[in-house]
Amino acid sequence: MAKKRVLSGIQPTGLLHLGNLIGAIENWVKLQDQYECFFFIADWHALTSTYDDTSKSKEDVKQVCIDLLSCGIDPKKCVLFKQSDIKEHAELHLLFSMITPLPWLERVPTYKSKIDEIKGHDLGTYGFLGYPILQAADILMYKADFVPVGQDQLPHIELTREIARRFNSLYVDVFPEPKELLTKFPVLPGLDGRKMSKSSNNTIAISDSPEVIAKKVLTMITDPARVKKTDKGHPGVCSVYKFYQVFGKDKAVVVASECRAAECGCVACKKELAEVLINYLKPIHAKRKELEKDPGKIEQILNEGADKAEKIAKITMREVRGAMIQEGGSYDSRSCV
Repeated sequence: MAKKRVLSGIQPTGLLHLGNLIGAIENWVKLQDQYECFFFIADWHALTSTYDDTSKSKEDVKQVCIDLLSCGIDPKKCVLFKQSDIKEHAELHLLFSMITPLPWLERVPTYKSKIDEIKGHDLGTYGFLGYPILQAADILMYKADFVPVGQDQLPHIELTREIARRFNSLYVDVFPEPKELLTKFPVLPGLDGRKMSKSSNNTIAISDSPEVIAKKVLTMITDPARVKKTDKGHPGVCSVYKFYQVFGKDKAVVVASECRAAECGCVACKKELAEVLINYLKPIHAKRKELEKDPGKIEQILNEGADKAEKIAKITMREVRGAMIQEGGSYDSRSCV
């Protein structure tokens, strides 16, 4: 029996961080053993908010690819590719934009929240508004059965299903409706206590050196009511404790107890956390050093992934053109791997 197909992407808008690691990448590593997985580096999506400065785009793509491979993404188990290498994504996005009502895009909850979150960029562009259409094209191009998402992305998956239904009703049945593969993971706080985010500049990067990690952890916000070491703390409101719950579960109970009893100061607690994170990332950093020595291998992996993805994309677009603009014939891209 053929495996169900999963698709997911990640934006190269800077170095990936620990929030990306636990929120997406570690889940991807598990999924590639269970499903037929297509993972892509979403460099066109990145342009929706970084179009005014693309000087680091090529390097960002490379670093994201190295991070993914270092964390366990295996191109022998999945298809790993760069979005812009598959021009069919842009064509399908264009054709979907012809049939997608404007109110569908304006009602997506993340549209306004992202405008508020991302500062310093003019986001009053069609590219930013039309982001969900491009996302729908990414998903439907490969006729994915499932898309791993967090709760906040559910409206995007529903919009993708609506676009698929509208296309199928206007023309012929081409696209299956994808289902969400709801991923439950803890929201990791950043150095300042807010959600860890590249746009907030409060991250610990997966690739940060042990020295950088130690310095960053020392700046983390802890219990604001705990001024002196002798003050009893409240682990539930402490960002440092949330990291122990994710990366140092074997130590979390003791840390919480010592905090409540004022038996351990915040500085000592942070230093121990830094060691926990450094040890957690040690195998990833080792793999990273190997990959950095062979940049040609990164390019080769992305090219091979693009070749596999393109074969499917071309067949899907023949179906779409045949249905929408009466060009070509009938094909089934699910039969092409």
